[in-house]
Amino acid sequence: MIAGVSTASLYPMQTEDAVRKLGELGVRNAEIFVNDISETDGIVFKDIMSAIREYGLNIVSVHPFMSPMETLFLFSDYPRRVQTIIDIYKRFFEFTQAVGARLFVLHGADIKARCTEEVYVERFMKLCDIAESYGAVIAQENVHYCKSGNIEFLKMLKRECGERARFVLDIKQAVRAGYDPLEIADAIGDKVVHLHISDNREDADCVPVGRGNYDIAALIKRLHGLGFDGAAFVELYRGNYNDPVELKESADILEKIIKEIK
Repeated sequence: MIAGVSTASLYPMQTEDAVRKLGELGVRNAEIFVNDISETDGIVFKDIMSAIREYGLNIVSVHPFMSPMETLFLFSDYPRRVQTIIDIYKRFFEFTQAVGARLFVLHGADIKARCTEEVYVERFMKLCDIAESYGAVIAQENVHYCKSGNIEFLKMLKRECGERARFVLDIKQAVRAGYDPLEIADAIGDKVVHLHISDNREDADCVPVGRGNYDIAALIKRLHGLGFDGAAFVELYRGNYNDPVELKESADILEKIIKEIK
């Protein structure tokens, strides 16, 4: 297991600057949240790669900015739009491969989408097939405003997708959906490959690690007991902390937790 930080925590800082900032802070493991399709190649891509090399960053996962469009495109009943987003995501898969990452984070369809479970599984599996050809693995994140926010939906996806089922467990998203993250861990923990970590308390559902009272160590220990050996990455929103140094401090606490579990 390793600890790190997602560049999403620095939004709306430009992606190349966010990557460099994490390096400057001393973060060594990171997730890149791609904020525009133009960042997957050209000058910006070169700047991102330059920062990765300069600081020796280990990029584990990639998160596309187009998550809100997955309902309208990937899980649409209009075939042309499905193919359009697949073609776009191939560029993201190329980016994922180029930065040395393996995991690609998927939000999936909005909770109100008309997409049936059968169609969802079919599209998910299709995207997994395509991603695999780029050496990438699709990991479904639990997101409170998406179908994946429902624990029964996650169980269904695990059951129907078999070995292709992989998940990102996000603490704040679980809390916002009304679950203790441990409930989700018990339901799909053996298929969880990545964690988005934040702390919480009664008056705030997303704060730096150590600034809340959630037992993060218990969650990671439970998942580790189920076979989890992936990355636990700090993912906050910019309004949830005062100074970027808090991101590194949170990652350091996670690193300590991981060492104690091991």
